Amino acid sequence: MKVTVVGAGNVGATCANVIAHKELANEVILLDIKEGIAEGKSLDIWQTAPINLYDTRVKGSTNDYAATAGSDVVVITSGLPRKPGMSRDDLIATNAGIVKSVTENIVKYSPNTIIIVVSNPLDVMTYCSYMTSGLKSSKVFGMAGILDTARYRAFLAEALNCSPKDIQAVLMGGHGDTMVPLPRYTTVAGIPVTELIASDKLDAIIQRAKVGGGELVNLMGTSAWYAPGAAVAQMVEAIVRDQKRIFPVCAWLNGEYGMKDIYLGVPVKLGKNGIEQIIELKLNDAEMDLLKKSGAAVKEVMDVLDKMQETVK
Repeated sequence: MKVTVVGAGNVGATCANVIAHKELANEVILLDIKEGIAEGKSLDIWQTAPINLYDTRVKGSTNDYAATAGSDVVVITSGLPRKPGMSRDDLIATNAGIVKSVTENIVKYSPNTIIIVVSNPLDVMTYCSYMTSGLKSSKVFGMAGILDTARYRAFLAEALNCSPKDIQAVLMGGHGDTMVPLPRYTTVAGIPVTELIASDKLDAIIQRAKVGGGELVNLMGTSAWYAPGAAVAQMVEAIVRDQKRIFPVCAWLNGEYGMKDIYLGVPVKLGKNGIEQIIELKLNDAEMDLLKKSGAAVKEVMDVLDKMQETVK
C-alpha cells in the first residue's frame, strides 16, 4: 500500500505523520515544490519510527512525481493561503493552476489512484481536480466535513463537559460560512443533543463551528494543521482498510438532494473504492433550504472557475 501527500506544509506533513504512525501504508511519499522541505520533514518523521514503533517508510521528494508512481491514495494539500489584498478570484486562479498541475502529474504516474483534495477554496479545488483527472467522481473528493464536525463536536464536548468520543454529528454543505450543521442529527451516546443543551447555547456553538477556521487564523496568523491533517488521515484509513465508514465528504452530486453537477458536503460511505454510496438524509424544509443556499454559494464559485478556464481556451 502506497500513499502520497502532495504539499509538505503544516497540513501535509501532519497528515503524513499520522498515516505513518497508524501504519496505514507500507510507504508514504511526501512531495513539495520547495527544495529539501519534503526530504527534511520525511526524514524527521521517519526518525520517530524507532521511538513510536512503526514500520511505514516515509520518503520525501522535491517535485519528482516519478517517486509517486503506483500510489493507491493521493492527498493534495498544495496551494497558497489568501493574502492581504488578494481577491477571491485571484485565490481561485492561483490555486486552480496549482491543483490542475498536481492532478495532471499524479494521474500520469498513478492512473488508478483515489484523490482527496484539501486545498482551498475546498469545494471548487475538488471540482478542478475532478475535471482535470478524468477519474470517476467516486475517486475524487474533498476533505472538509470531518474537520468541520470535529470542531463542532469538540465545542459541544466542552459545553456539556463530556467525552468527545460519545458525540456523533452530521454536517453538510460547503466548507465555510454557509456550512449546514444539523442539530437534529447530533447525538450524545445516542441521546439527541437538543435534550442536553439550551437552544441558544447550541446556536452559539453552531455559529462558532461555521467560522472555526477563521478563529484559528485570528489566533495564530495562519491556518490550522493538526485537526485538518488528522481529518484527512482518517479518510485515508477508511479507504486503505476498507472500513465502510460514514463520513461527511465533499462529493460530486448527480441529482442527490435535488442538485446536479456540483461538489458539496454530504454523508457518504467511504471504502476501498472511494465513495461507495452517497447517503440521502430526509431533511426537513428548513434544513433543505439551508443546504440549497449553501449549494448556490458553492456553485457561484465553481462558475468563476469555469469562466476562467473558458477565457484560457
